[in-house]
Amino acid sequence: MIRSPESPANGGLVARLIGLFLALGLTAIGVIFGFVQGLPAQQVILYAIATLALSAWAWKFYVTQFHRPQGAPAAAEGPGELRLAWIRHRWALLGLAALLLGFLILSLTVDGFFSIWNVISGLILLSIIILTLAVGKFVAENKSAFIGLMVLAGLFSVGSMNIEGFASAVNIKSMLLFASFLGLACVGQTLVALLGGLDLSIPFVIGSANVGLLYLISLGVPPWLAMILILVLGGVFGAINGILSFRLQGQALILTLGTGFAISGGTQIITSIGTAYSGNVFGKVPDWLSNLAAMNGSTFGLPFPPVIAIWAVVALILIVGMRNTVYGRHLYALGVNRVSAKRVSISERVYWIAMYSISGVFSALTGSLLLGWSGGGFIGVGDPYLFMTLAAVVVGGTSLLGGAGGYGFTVIGVLVLQVLTSFLVGIGLDFEWQQFIFGILILPMVALYARSPHIRTQI
Repeated sequence: MIRSPESPANGGLVARLIGLFLALGLTAIGVIFGFVQGLPAQQVILYAIATLALSAWAWKFYVTQFHRPQGAPAAAEGPGELRLAWIRHRWALLGLAALLLGFLILSLTVDGFFSIWNVISGLILLSIIILTLAVGKFVAENKSAFIGLMVLAGLFSVGSMNIEGFASAVNIKSMLLFASFLGLACVGQTLVALLGGLDLSIPFVIGSANVGLLYLISLGVPPWLAMILILVLGGVFGAINGILSFRLQGQALILTLGTGFAISGGTQIITSIGTAYSGNVFGKVPDWLSNLAAMNGSTFGLPFPPVIAIWAVVALILIVGMRNTVYGRHLYALGVNRVSAKRVSISERVYWIAMYSISGVFSALTGSLLLGWSGGGFIGVGDPYLFMTLAAVVVGGTSLLGGAGGYGFTVIGVLVLQVLTSFLVGIGLDFEWQQFIFGILILPMVALYARSPHIRTQI
């Protein structure tokens, strides 16, 4: 009797041939990897036999669970347990496969990468991923915060084991210092995002405040008064952003970018009059301002810069205030549904202008503090914050559509990005590679939040 190509026997034969080729391919990869690592031939052969046997067994198990031969009894119809597990956890399994593939590629291409510490680091990351998946469903209300804290713990653990001095007091103080700058810059971005807008003028205000403050001091303005003037100007620029963004609903992205360019350009025009140093201002930074933001600064005699304490106080006020005051509840209400909020007499115009004004003030504060850290004015000092503020807000879990998240989530996002930056610097990656990895990190986060229905659609 001649069997048709679609007969159950032929289907089983094809499945067995596929399994054989896959097992041989995995075994060949293992043999190549073993010889590249310089393992003894006997050990390579033993591993090859074990890989072939395990691969063949795994494929057979896969076939029995996933492949139902044609003509099977009705009781056997329907997906097997393994297929149901695959349907439920396929994205997690694909992510795990990608991690394992990446580890294999790095082990084959980077000298010295395959070490006991890197294996342990990989196991720690794998354990954190499994724990996150297992426990995540029990913390659904604060899932973003939980995931962020788990990622933060994993990054710090891996960095501590692989980079000398990563967990030292000096490096921790350094990470907190730079996290403070980013955290203060993210205050306005978080508030504006909760309202449903974006502020792309933040880096330009930071650079302008950095240059403008030193310029005023060099003109003879008392430093304390100069700083107050810079903060007021930052609030004024923010208010302008708020007024224009409220008038042109939905155009805040391009509008704030345009005003940012105008602010930066105007600052350079004013400060470059009569000097050859366009975009840069030189002068003496006051000692009290240097103490606020320098690594060797002290806070009431304690050996850490006051900017860390300033950020902690601001974060505490925002976290508590946004959840327990009428102003915070009104902000969330506007982000959830503007029409409903307006009907209960919440002024959208007032909040729109106020949030952008706060963003301008904290951007100017960040630029002023960066002057104390660097000791010189530079118009481009805020450039990295164009991407970093958005990344911190998104990684933390605050929705860019408004109404969901908060500054507590942004704090977690800031710490994750700063620890990741320190780790990447510690292993010798250039700034371009850091930006690439940040982009790879932010894409799945945006995709995750985009797949979730906005809160206004659930009310």
